[in-house]
Amino acid sequence: MLRLTNDSLRPTSAPECSAVKLRRDGTERYCPECGLVVDEDCIDYGPEWTPYDAEDRRRVGGPVTNARHDWGISAEIGRYRDARGQQLPAAKRRKLHRLRRWDRQARFEGKAEQNLAHGLSEIRRIVGALDLPESICTQACALYRTAANEDLIRGRSIEAMAAAGVYAACRCSGLPRTIDEVGEVSTVSRERVSNAYSVLNHELNLPAVPMAPVQYVPRFASDLDLSREVRQRALELAREASEVGLGNGCRPTGVAAACIYEAAREADENVTQTSLAELASVSAMTLREQWKKLQSMLEHPADSGMEVHG
Repeated sequence: MLRLTNDSLRPTSAPECSAVKLRRDGTERYCPECGLVVDEDCIDYGPEWTPYDAEDRRRVGGPVTNARHDWGISAEIGRYRDARGQQLPAAKRRKLHRLRRWDRQARFEGKAEQNLAHGLSEIRRIVGALDLPESICTQACALYRTAANEDLIRGRSIEAMAAAGVYAACRCSGLPRTIDEVGEVSTVSRERVSNAYSVLNHELNLPAVPMAPVQYVPRFASDLDLSREVRQRALELAREASEVGLGNGCRPTGVAAACIYEAAREADENVTQTSLAELASVSAMTLREQWKKLQSMLEHPADSGMEVHG
């Protein structure tokens, strides 16, 4: 039986334009003269590797990932059905049960690799609980691997270092997540997560950037289901507060909450200080102090060296 393995046996021109050579555009071959599509959704029977990895040509599964201790290239043994979806007999199920147990026992080469798997699984759990993007999970897992290679995990809680890795990935990516939010979904206290983050930041010289109040405003306003006018006004107040240094030495979440509260008051929308303080993970007293500073800035714009636009 003849099988086409390349384009040598395929037509090179359209029937109406025999002198014009066909062109390829993605999965189609067409005639540039008459526009006739000769081949569509062609099957490539060639090798799947690229010419750039000629020294290491391998047929493998999915891409490797930092989120798995074995880089995601391990095998998974089924339980009740075969590859065709048919029910397995009892003898085959007992055999697969023994194979799964042996695979589980031989999966880790030592205690260090078992601890690494536990830490990476904790990172995936925290990322899922906080509904963070996959890029944060990848960065946090890579950071945790680096900390393990630098022997920073020894003598410290695996759960605390995993939570600290997630928070550090958020800080380095500029994602507005507070350490209190990470501590709430972690299995350890907020203080232990903070201490672990201090170790990572000091030992690994993390490129963490300070968070600005304007980065927290959209999320807080969305959680409170505020109007678009309130959100825009709160963003303006947060930018003006940052320019005059109102949030220097203060938690940016408190300043963001104060800006949202002032914007809601101006628009006559009902937002309580208690709900805002709870959302921003600050006390109601801190929120009132930041709000009073913000009101002072709005009443005396000349003292801050800028003009405030209402």
